[in-house]
Parts: sequence; structure tokens; C-alpha cells
Amino acid sequence: MSNQPRTRQELYDRVRQSSRDEVILEEMVRLGFWPAEGEMPQDPTDEIRRKGEIQRELAALRAENRKLHNEAAIKKQLYKERLAASKKKRQETKERREQERQSRAAAWRDRKARDIVYLGTGVSGGLNQTECDRTRLQQYGLPAYGTAEEIAKAMQISVGQLRFLAFSRRTAQISHYVRFKIPKKTGGERLISAPMPRLKQAQYWIAEKLLAAIPLHEAAHGFCSGRSIVTNATPHLGADVVINLDLQDFFPSISYPRIKGLFRSFGYSEAAATIFALLCTEPDVVEVGLDGQHYYVAQSQRHLPQGAPTSPILTNLLCRRLDRRLTAMAAELGYRYTRYADDLTFSATGQPQQQVGKLLRRTHAIVTHEGFTIHPQKTRVLRSGRQQEVTGVVVNEKLNVDRKTLKRFRALLHQIEQSGYDDQHWGGQPVSFAQIQGYANFVEMVNPERGAQFQAQVKRIKRKYPPRVQAFKPAS
Repeated sequence: MSNQPRTRQELYDRVRQSSRDEVILEEMVRLGFWPAEGEMPQDPTDEIRRKGEIQRELAALRAENRKLHNEAAIKKQLYKERLAASKKKRQETKERREQERQSRAAAWRDRKARDIVYLGTGVSGGLNQTECDRTRLQQYGLPAYGTAEEIAKAMQISVGQLRFLAFSRRTAQISHYVRFKIPKKTGGERLISAPMPRLKQAQYWIAEKLLAAIPLHEAAHGFCSGRSIVTNATPHLGADVVINLDLQDFFPSISYPRIKGLFRSFGYSEAAATIFALLCTEPDVVEVGLDGQHYYVAQSQRHLPQGAPTSPILTNLLCRRLDRRLTAMAAELGYRYTRYADDLTFSATGQPQQQVGKLLRRTHAIVTHEGFTIHPQKTRVLRSGRQQEVTGVVVNEKLNVDRKTLKRFRALLHQIEQSGYDDQHWGGQPVSFAQIQGYANFVEMVNPERGAQFQAQVKRIKRKYPPRVQAFKPAS
């Protein structure tokens, strides 16, 4: 404040900030009319300076007092400050949450690309358990796949595609199967569930890369490499008694939990066993329409579908213990035992044929204990005095085909060769080239000489009447 004021306004401001006496004193000191502060002992101007300091302090206190007494202005100022702080905090929170959301989304996308954490209600409980029993897998000669990522990589598909194929839904707008019905030889219809191409490829991979390496019981002849209905019938040739039994609802009776347990028994992890079992099973479904959309609604629990390439070999693997027990029981009673899919056959010569009742009772007990049911209307006990058949092959003296059926087939081929397929039937439905070709192959396998004659006739029919494609009616 020792600088000389340049304008009148600056002088007034200085006077207001202190006092007139203090300003006059400072100017007198500046101009040399009064000694500077501290030069004169007991300087009487100290009082003036002290008074100026007190006045400045009072002015500051009065200004603060005016602010404090203006409550509305204070509240408004505080509101503005709090509103600004709140907006800033909300913006910071919004930005932080957006960053966290993006981080979680990126982590979830990364995990979905590498892992499967959910595959539907009731089947997803063990997907986080990926540890395999490598010792057991080595015993079976199986590759170790414990995670979804390892399975997808081995199948040469993405984890997302694997999830799509294995996901279990009670209601869905897509179906991995085409369903249709074909007539049974014994009457009625059989439901066939044919997998769509992508699922079929995955099932073939399971069948070829995993299941084919596991040895089957020697009593199993259905769907086995190097075995057939002929090898199934041969052990029973010339027997005094042949007993045929049939397992009721064979494929539908093998449920998803049993298939999953089978893969677990090989040493696969809970997650891998779940995925493999879901790929190999499917529930019965009904197609319904609602608001212009088609939905597939599950009507049962998941089970082996008849028509999937994995189903036959899985049934043979699941029946290994059944085959062992029935083989041991049959040998104990003096019988021979074979199985072709769901057809069980026992035969004996000599005294053991008197043990038929005991064999049937023990067979029922073992089959029931293994989780299957014997069809009550398809048990046949064939003595040597009548025609004995095993899976369609006559086994009385030599392997042959039923004479009446051969006679009807010969007449059918003659009619087709003369006038075509119109009005001709075989097996309860309009005949097709595939049917006559298939039965001719069957006859040639059992009786090569007679089969060769039929094959020559089928070739003439093929040249004369090119095969036509018959579409199956989808199952309703």
C-alpha cells in the first residue's frame, strides 16, 4: 500500500480498506515528512496503524456476517455445489459401470468362445467339472477330452456350434431330427428319428473316434463289424430247442442318464459325459403351431433315438453286462446265447432243453435287473419238430430263408418284371426298388445260390424300371 495512487478512485479504495488517518500517515512517510515504522521509539502512529488493521478485520467480519445472514443465498449456493457434485459423481459412476459392463461382456464372450456353462434345465449341473480319469481312458484306448473347448476342437467345430447341437430345450423352434414312420414286419409302425447333417456328423465322430475302440461282448452280433444275422443264427443251427425273446421299447428305454453314466464309466469328465450324452439322445416331441410359428414340444425324457448312427453301438456297449450275465446263466443251464440288437436267442440240444422254464424265469430276472423289459407277446419256444428261426434265418438243418416268404418274393419279382411296381406291395406297403434290393441281399447272405438268382432278376428290373424315390410321411 506504499505505492502512490494514480487515480482518485484508487485513493478512495485505499481509504475504505483502512482509514483516512492511516492513508495520510503512509503518504507523509512516503513523502518524508514522518519517519518510517520502527525508526521512532514509542511512535504515536502505531495506534493509527493498529486501528487500520482492526478496521480491516472488522470489515472482513462484516462481509462474512452478511453472507451468513443471507440464508437463502447460502442454500442456493450449497444446492448448486451439491448438484454439480452429484452430476459429476453420477457421470463418473455411469462411466465406471459402462467400463465394467464392457469388461464383463468381453469376458463373457471370451468364456463362451472357450467353454459351455449351461445346456438346459436339469442337465447343466456338472459342466464345471472337467477332470477326466486318464488312467481309465488309457485302459480303453480313448482320447482324453475334459472340456467343451477340447471336444469342439477335436470335432473341428466351434464351441458355439457344439452348444447349439447339444442344448436341451423343452420347447424349441428348431429340431435336429427329421421324424417319420415305417411299417413293422409284425404290424404297426416304427418311429425313425434321422439326425440333421450337422448333428449326424457329430454323432459319426463319436461313434468312430470314441465308441468303436471299445470291445463288445462276443454274444452281440447286431451292428458289429464282421458280424451279422448269419453269425447270430449259426450257433443255434440244428438245436433241439430255440428260444427267442424280444426286449420291449429297446431304444426308448435307454435314457439320457444311462448314456451319460456310460461315458462317465469310460473315464470322461462330468462335463464331457454330459455333452456326449446330449448329442446322442433326444426326447419324443410333438410339433404344434401357435401364432404362425412352429414349435417342437418335448413329450418325454431324453433317450436314444432310433435312426441315429450312435444308437446301435451305444446299445451294444450298455448291454455288455447283460450279455455277460445271460451268457454265464445260459452256459450253467447248458444253453447257447446270442443277441442281435433287441432280439435274445437261446438254444440247446439234449437234456438241457428240459430247463426251458427255469431259463425263462432267470432271464426275466436278469433283464429286469439290467433296466430292460421282455416283450410279453414275443417270446417263442421252438422245438425241432417245427420251423426254427433266429432273426429271420431258418436254423433247423442248415441256414436258410423261410420257403413261403421266398415263394412270395419270387412271385413279386416276376410281377414287377412283367408290369412294373404299380399295385405291388411288400411288407405291408407299396413296394420300392430299395425293398426288393434289400431282401435280395438278405437272401444272398443266407443262401448265396438262391440269392444270386434273385440279384440277377433285380438287375433286370432296375434296367427296365429305373428306381423311383419314395418320400416318407413325417411323423405327426
